[in-house]
Amino acid sequence: MNLYLRFLKLLLLLPFVARRDVFAESRIAFRVWPLDCDLNLHMNNGRYLTFMDLGRLHLIAQNGMGRLLLKNRWAPVLSAAEINYIRPLDPFQRFELVTRLLTWDEKYFYIEQRFERDDTVHAIATVRGLFLKGGRRVPSADIPRALGLDLAPPEMPAVVSHWKELTALKKEQSARLG
Repeated sequence: MNLYLRFLKLLLLLPFVARRDVFAESRIAFRVWPLDCDLNLHMNNGRYLTFMDLGRLHLIAQNGMGRLLLKNRWAPVLSAAEINYIRPLDPFQRFELVTRLLTWDEKYFYIEQRFERDDTVHAIATVRGLFLKGGRRVPSADIPRALGLDLAPPEMPAVVSHWKELTALKKEQSARLG
């Protein structure tokens, strides 16, 4: 099944997604189809990232942000992703994509995404993103407020703190390399 069909199916289901707490996990079930596979006959590493887009879209709907984004013309934008592939997903296997908000800082939201099968993690990713309006960054604190929530961000998990440090080092290195 082409990812465009999966995307259309998800769009049709989004209006019926039950609203949940902003920190609740989003879970979507998928199956690995042959066109999702690489030459090694398991899910292609790039396909994971595409599925993750669908997971974040589902999380946005579940958090009640869909209409808010449209109304305010806010565009969610991914700025970085880090993924570890632990076990392969083979053709025709079912899996669940689990997406959850971890925390945020003044600029970014940090999200964890896991690919699970039979309660076993096959891949895990951390992504960071932000919201833009007219090409300008929307302050992170404005998002929970717009949802009617008076929330401070949860404590930053160690994995996110270390990742932020690594990302800063990579930026520093790229600036030196020109």
